[in-house]
Amino acid sequence: MKTLQFLLLGKNEAILAILLRLVNADENWNAIAFNNEKEAQEHFQNNKIDIVLLSSAIEDHIEKEFTAFCLKTQPDVEVIEHFGGGSGLLKSEILHRLHLKGKL
Repeated sequence: MKTLQFLLLGKNEAILAILLRLVNADENWNAIAFNNEKEAQEHFQNNKIDIVLLSSAIEDHIEKEFTAFCLKTQPDVEVIEHFGGGSGLLKSEILHRLHLKGKL
């Protein structure tokens, strides 16, 4: 199985750190996290990303603009809003989305 590349974007540093740790705990997943959407966009433009995780405290208009940017730049990317729950929920959300899209 190929390693999936994740980009995490959120404004709550503590939650972002937890998400980063949880995603990187899977041997087939690799994540990088940002709390600044401009830096995240720059990274996204220069790297193939499979999944974008949007975390808490992002303003609605930023979330919409960033999602539109991601889908326009890399149409096959999966953008998932994740605002809480345990590690089991996070993994289930990701695997469910990949399954629905035939990527699993």
